[in-house]
Amino acid sequence: MIRIAALFFWLIVPMGLLWGYNTYGTPHLVLTYRFFDNGDIYNPLARRRYIDCNYLGVYGWITVPAIGEDCPWVRFFKVGS
Repeated sequence: MIRIAALFFWLIVPMGLLWGYNTYGTPHLVLTYRFFDNGDIYNPLARRRYIDCNYLGVYGWITVPAIGEDCPWVRFFKVGS
């Protein structure tokens, strides 16, 4: 009986991926963003207040407002959002 059940254990991974897709959407990576110029635009360590973030993923470019003046590196989007 365990041998037969073991043949179906591989289904856990695709079912988990499908569940994640239906629950959260697909991952998108931030590539560009706009922020308020604080006079130190080329300093990567300067604190920035982001305005909006442009993400690239399976659904193409998606522009969304910054979350709390910050742009997460990866966000998940669904088809309708």
